[in-house]
Amino acid sequence: MTRRLTVRARLTALYGGLFLLVGTALLGITYLLLAQALNNHTFGREAVLAVPGKAVPTPQVAWKQDSSSASLAVQDTETRLRIAEDLRAQFRRQTLLSLLQQGSVALAGVTVAGVWLGWVVAGRTLRPLQKITATARRVADRNLHERIALSGPNDELRVLADTFDDMLARLDAAFGSQRRFVANASHELRTPLTINRTLIEVALSRPDAPAELRRLGETLLTVNTRHEKLIEGLLELANSEQRLSTREPVDLTAVVTRLVSTARADASTAGITLRLSAEPARTSGDPVLLERLLQNLLRNAIAYNRPDGEVTVTCSGHRVTISNTGPVITADEIPGLFEPFRRLTDRVGSAHGNGLGLSIVRSIVVAHDGTITAEPRPAGGLIVTVDLPASEHRMTGDRRGAAPAAASG
Repeated sequence: MTRRLTVRARLTALYGGLFLLVGTALLGITYLLLAQALNNHTFGREAVLAVPGKAVPTPQVAWKQDSSSASLAVQDTETRLRIAEDLRAQFRRQTLLSLLQQGSVALAGVTVAGVWLGWVVAGRTLRPLQKITATARRVADRNLHERIALSGPNDELRVLADTFDDMLARLDAAFGSQRRFVANASHELRTPLTINRTLIEVALSRPDAPAELRRLGETLLTVNTRHEKLIEGLLELANSEQRLSTREPVDLTAVVTRLVSTARADASTAGITLRLSAEPARTSGDPVLLERLLQNLLRNAIAYNRPDGEVTVTCSGHRVTISNTGPVITADEIPGLFEPFRRLTDRVGSAHGNGLGLSIVRSIVVAHDGTITAEPRPAGGLIVTVDLPASEHRMTGDRRGAAPAAASG
């Protein structure tokens, strides 16, 4: 693939080419004008004959001399005129040659200076575009609150920056309205679900409730519980997509160790072997959201597994990797796992979920300026890696040189 020059390099080449073209044209015009002027300049006969040298008889006394003396006088005059013409031609050639040589050197120097000035001018011209590009990259990380706020003259670049700011403002308002709608709708739906669960539980608590009513009540409780989890997931998704207002140091090792210890009972019930390899790891952010992130990944790794399967959790630096065994998942299916309400087929057993777990995980990672990647294992299952920014704070109780903690089950 051919690598194209940058806009600044192309502008510099354009400016340098213009300097060279204009300088060449100016040198050519000067050469033609000087050549024409030298061609029009001739030596007068009287001026040539007035140069001191051998005496030349005047026309008044030439008739008194013999024929040989007259012939010598004519030859001397022609020789002087021929020498003068040769000197004039030689002077013309040397003058034009000197103009070409010195003009070419000057043109080369001006071209080099023009290229340097073109590089500087192109950089200053493109500086607002670089600012717009940098802001667009930061906005791509969902920092829609940021604006370019370009200052300077009201030129085309200023209009472009203001238009981009207006677009960001509209996008920020649209996304904010969407998040508020999801949060408000989730809160409003919680109340009737809570009332339904209470009424069903009261009906099931009656000692004389028939068996059909109990079966119906248990089914309704299951459906109601799933709806409550869905509402809770929507709330968490709306909260995780918001920008973090505060950051604080988080000990990832402690969080992972606590979650793994809590999940061992569920893993043992499902026949899953849970392993942990933890080294000192720390980051900064929202502790509640980060714990939710790791909890969702750990739950998915246990729930979407196979009998007698394994889950391995590795924590080191500011990276957490969770891998599990399970059904084979193709690479084409992985991007859809991080989309809201996207599930795999029933053969993976994910139809019982609400399809928000990994969406919440991705939103939390993005809110913390981190990255998350997933790749399928050849034998089945996934390897999910979360990279979070390194913490700039020193964790309390951190002992340098401490041996890595490891546990396995």
